[in-house]
Amino acid sequence: MARTPDKTSGTRGAARPRKTTPRRAVDAAPARQGRAAPKAADRKSRAAGAPRGTKPAGRASAKPAKTPAKKPVATTAAKRTGRTVERASRTGKARTAGRPAPIELFYWSTPNGWKISIMLEECRLPYVVRPINIGTGEQFDPAFLAVAPNNRIPAIVDPDGPGGKPISIFESGAILQYLGRKTGKLYPANERARVEVDQWLMWQMGGLGPMAGQAHHFRIYAPEQVPYAIKRYTDECNRLYGVMNRRLADREFLAGKYSIADIACIGWASRHERQAQDLADFPHLKRWLGTMLARPAVARGMALAAESANSVDMKDPAVQALLFGQRAR
Repeated sequence: MARTPDKTSGTRGAARPRKTTPRRAVDAAPARQGRAAPKAADRKSRAAGAPRGTKPAGRASAKPAKTPAKKPVATTAAKRTGRTVERASRTGKARTAGRPAPIELFYWSTPNGWKISIMLEECRLPYVVRPINIGTGEQFDPAFLAVAPNNRIPAIVDPDGPGGKPISIFESGAILQYLGRKTGKLYPANERARVEVDQWLMWQMGGLGPMAGQAHHFRIYAPEQVPYAIKRYTDECNRLYGVMNRRLADREFLAGKYSIADIACIGWASRHERQAQDLADFPHLKRWLGTMLARPAVARGMALAAESANSVDMKDPAVQALLFGQRAR
């Protein structure tokens, strides 16, 4: 019977084992155990089912073979579009072997866009940004409409969707729910807890967002002042802030724990000055707002491509015609 090397002593004079074809992956042999096994043994090892690159028994430890690096998805896309911005959450690195392909985020820096950039940052999911400049009409591009038929940002394409197949999703609330289910983060699996999150998410989608958006429009962007409309939407924002303030009086976040409901609301609440709301009247909401803005992922998500959006002149008649004069196409 052939002697096996003593792994604890590191003895070099131990006899080499017989050449046998291993049936499974084996641990790397101790360093300086002898000369390398022939390449034929390596081929037999792979034929028997061992993973490619596994060293057969008795083979000397050596540097692993280099695998040709794949081109990052974002790099290829950038060459195609000429304007793709790459973001890999926290690490800033492009896709590497063994990691999932990045999610494509169709985005512009707005309160609705921030919902998804924040969520991606919070979940540490790799993603690439596809800027959609709504001030120049890129939201009407047929390629974007294939992803977002409502010609509104945000939207995503996840190449690693259900069943491992790509999926495209539009509407910020639906995207938040999808990413929550995908990652198991910020969207509870327990039905009772999920209902708490869903009702406040829908409250934002149907109330806070649209009403604050109308307040912004009539207070800031409308070409003529309409006192009735200004009062109507300013008052409605005030009412909604009151609802939110009462909710936060005895809990840290809207659904108890931090969730996608809070992410959905932060962008609109952060623009309270545009809605003529005084946070001194809403101390619990003010506390919540400070907590949210102090989160690093929230700060990163809201800062994403902000300079591009800020360069758009919202008072330009051509821009306003694109944003506010749309009819069915």
